[in-house]
Amino acid sequence: MSDIDYHLRRQVNEVQSLVVQLNGTVSQVGLDVNRVGQETEQARAELSALRADFLAFVRQAELAANLQRAETKIGALQDRIEHEFGHYKAVRLTAVGMLQAFDIGIISEETVRTVGEQLMMQTPRYWLAPALVGLAAWAGDDPALCDRAILEAFRRSPSKTSLLMALILRRQRRADASVRWLRHYLAAQDPVALGRDFAVILESIAHGAFGPAGVELMRDSLDRWTERLLTEEAVQNAQVNRWRAEIDMFIAAPDAVAFPNLRALSPQWSMMESALRHACAHTPLVQKYQAMMAEETPPVDRLEDAIDDILDRLVREYDNEELPLRKELAYNQAVVEQGGDLDASRQVLAKQNAYETTLDYLTIQSESALNPTAIGVSRTTQRLAVAACHEWFLRAHGAFTRDYRMSLPQKVDVVFGSSHNVGASTFQLPQWVGCLAEPMGRLEHDLAAHWYRHGQPFIDSFAFPLRRKLVWPIVTVVGVLMLLALCGQNAFVAILGALAAGGVWAAVLYSQHQTALKRQAEARSYIEQSKEESLRQLRAAGAELTDWSSRYAYADAQEAGVREMIGNLATAGKAASPYERRTITTR
Repeated sequence: MSDIDYHLRRQVNEVQSLVVQLNGTVSQVGLDVNRVGQETEQARAELSALRADFLAFVRQAELAANLQRAETKIGALQDRIEHEFGHYKAVRLTAVGMLQAFDIGIISEETVRTVGEQLMMQTPRYWLAPALVGLAAWAGDDPALCDRAILEAFRRSPSKTSLLMALILRRQRRADASVRWLRHYLAAQDPVALGRDFAVILESIAHGAFGPAGVELMRDSLDRWTERLLTEEAVQNAQVNRWRAEIDMFIAAPDAVAFPNLRALSPQWSMMESALRHACAHTPLVQKYQAMMAEETPPVDRLEDAIDDILDRLVREYDNEELPLRKELAYNQAVVEQGGDLDASRQVLAKQNAYETTLDYLTIQSESALNPTAIGVSRTTQRLAVAACHEWFLRAHGAFTRDYRMSLPQKVDVVFGSSHNVGASTFQLPQWVGCLAEPMGRLEHDLAAHWYRHGQPFIDSFAFPLRRKLVWPIVTVVGVLMLLALCGQNAFVAILGALAAGGVWAAVLYSQHQTALKRQAEARSYIEQSKEESLRQLRAAGAELTDWSSRYAYADAQEAGVREMIGNLATAGKAASPYERRTITTR
């Protein structure tokens, strides 16, 4: 019996050792799996960071190469423009100076004639060169030469020559002759394809440079053009879109730290953020245009000085032959300004119409209002152009407001449901959706019940199945008793063997039961903490929604002020310009 008892004890000890070893192996495997998972995530994060660094390096190298090429091209283009069109610049610089020399009377007519003829030979294709010869012949009382020179200038550029003569005659107090040239200029224009020099007309209207008769003639022509062009819906929509782009520039930048709980939990947050950013555009928009319209530009003492400024803009305008080079130069300069970003440079250049050969009248009006420096008009002209475009401005603003209001979500939800790591196990909380329009108390109760409903089964999954586990120990004890009885052993030995086998199993089961209780406690604690954190986020999201609603309501209320400001533009454009009905004074 002692041998049998020893043998049984040894077998039970071996089984217990194997069970303990198996538990240790399983635990080690769990730890290894967690470690491998962590190392995999770390490797993935490091690989992503390395990829991001590599792409950033490639992008930086690309920008640097683009910047270097642009700087090289700028120098080459400037040299080419100076070589091919530098003599045009000399003619431009001479034109207004010649007019001022006539006023002062300190330069001889022979000198003026010589300079004009010399520039004519240096620039045989430029329209302004024969115009200067004609002015010199006019000053020298040579009508035959003057007529031939002006006709040649008119042949090269009818529009610019007509406008130049209209301004010069007005400057010389020849009002009737000035209006005749102006009428000739306007009659030859196509409102769908106006030259870039037409901006000078807007400048002249703003300053009343042609006197009452000239202003009336221009306004009649411009009214007819406007009525003709506005019959096409596509043309109107193009101008409205220009003003819409202007309004879009005032959209507030995204705030990455505002409303963090709504940002993380609400599927409607992107629409809410966009609506708030758009609504915040009203205040800076109205501030810009109210300040612009409130500006007062005091007129200069003499109309001649104002006309000289307009003439200077006319004669300094680039010739169409120069435009391709000027446009390429502007693009490369934009590349330098944008740090080598080609896409951003193209967008900057696309917003400018200054390098187009022809533009329709409405586009010139919009460009004068939105981009006066590109088209070459003064602040006074810009204000009048803004007033003239008030209908497009109003339509664009109405569409802007309508679009962001329509994008507002009908309801604001919060969504909870994600994976949670509890030791070596993962708990997946099913998705819970709550509408923040409902009372907060009800939402908290529903969310807490959701956590309990799905968290309790997860906690119970760690429970030790004691009844099921006791089956094998009982079977073992009974088997030992039956085996010993069949062997003819006495009851004491049988009971002793059964107790030995049962004791070993009991120790193993007790150890497993305690481990299960510990894991259950950890899971219960984690689920409870996660539930409390979810409830806190829910309450924070509700508070943020109240704050967001207040901000949005205040920003959206400023829309009425913008509408009122745009409405006032209609009357602002009808005010008399500072030079209307003034007479030209002599020195």
